[in-house]
Amino acid sequence: MTRVLVVEDDPQLVRALVINMRARRFGVDAAPDGATALRLAAAHRPDVVVLDLGLPDMDGVDVIRALRGWTHVPIMVLSARRAPDEKVAALDAGADDYVTKPFSMDELFARLRAAVRRTEATALAPDTVVVTTDDFTVDLIAKRALRDRREVRLTPTEWHLLEILVCNPGRLISQKQLLHEVWGVSRGNKTNYLRVYMAQLRRKLEVDPSHPRYLITEPGMGYRFENPAG
Repeated sequence: MTRVLVVEDDPQLVRALVINMRARRFGVDAAPDGATALRLAAAHRPDVVVLDLGLPDMDGVDVIRALRGWTHVPIMVLSARRAPDEKVAALDAGADDYVTKPFSMDELFARLRAAVRRTEATALAPDTVVVTTDDFTVDLIAKRALRDRREVRLTPTEWHLLEILVCNPGRLISQKQLLHEVWGVSRGNKTNYLRVYMAQLRRKLEVDPSHPRYLITEPGMGYRFENPAG
């Protein structure tokens, strides 16, 4: 059974989440504050953490940083904070996804299932070297991409960007993280670089670049690689 740690100080919302999670056969622990969340996470080792940022004793971003000091458990932020800089701060601290309140239960559970699948895929195939979609294949060892059995010519920068995304399927990666990884600290605020290179990757890999299926933009936050075939 998949265990979820819900970190939320609103008792009505906690009750709704617990009822819905148990109905979908998730095990649930709940924490009303950051200190309790860290204690429960260490004691019970959840499979996923669903975390509010506005906690009574500490900021949720600090909880994320504390968890990332010792675990790679998927962390999904569930928050009323909508400002792009606050979303980016949570992602940069180590959150895997961000859902804003009010939210749809269907969306939340779709994101939860995706987080569980990513964890299971990593556990089952830590040495994965080829990522296959319905439309293209990425060979991480040979460092090449194929579409319709033909090699797609990628620049070193395009490859580096694609590699980061496909190695983190379903995970929302912030613009700042991608800029630092690909271009270094000096280009940390040049989001136009990302837009240009993502557009180029979509033209080379997506069947319909204007409606991407795999290389997804999360406005104001970052990008994620989705693989429906995976």
